[in-house]
Amino acid sequence: MKNTLKAYYKAGIVEAGCDEAGRGCLAGPVHAAAVILPKGFHNSMLNDSKQLSESQRYKLRIIIEKEAVEWAVGIVNNVEIDEINILRASHLAMHRAIDKLKIRPEHLIIDGNRFTNYPGITHECIIKGDGKYFSIAAASVLAKTYRDDYMRKIAEEYPGYDWEKNKGYPTKKHRQAIRELGKTPYHRLSFTLIPPQLKLDFEAL
Repeated sequence: MKNTLKAYYKAGIVEAGCDEAGRGCLAGPVHAAAVILPKGFHNSMLNDSKQLSESQRYKLRIIIEKEAVEWAVGIVNNVEIDEINILRASHLAMHRAIDKLKIRPEHLIIDGNRFTNYPGITHECIIKGDGKYFSIAAASVLAKTYRDDYMRKIAEEYPGYDWEKNKGYPTKKHRQAIRELGKTPYHRLSFTLIPPQLKLDFEAL
């Protein structure tokens, strides 16, 4: 399929694309990335990270980190997520990524339909922006791969939850592990770790 991503939303200014990963997970932090790409950047493989294989994402991460004018990753952990809710945590992770950029962007393009204003920088929310603009797609790749690295690391600490494969998402095996082993310090307690019906089924066994 031909790559139809665009280079920028606003021409002639320093623009950063932002995206997050891990919003729908039961465990672990939410990661976000902000990426400023050089003028004329193009990569035929780059796309929404969900449309790429794991191998493609990690190959692209090397290219993005090498060729980007500037990039950064921000993290909000599960305790903070429980305190402020996942939507606000996703925005905070993006803010933290933007904070770390050594070059200040003049405009932000955000994947999704909502964003908390970043002081002094205009923004545009773009639904499915990770499949429309290179900088957002690049941010999605960085956020996803850095979060996956983190989940594989904590999977060594809590090996029974299959995080090295499910990355904290609510798979059947992950929820079964919660039922059998209980929650961990990395679980998001404000999320429904086990749906009520599963609890009833388990109690009936």
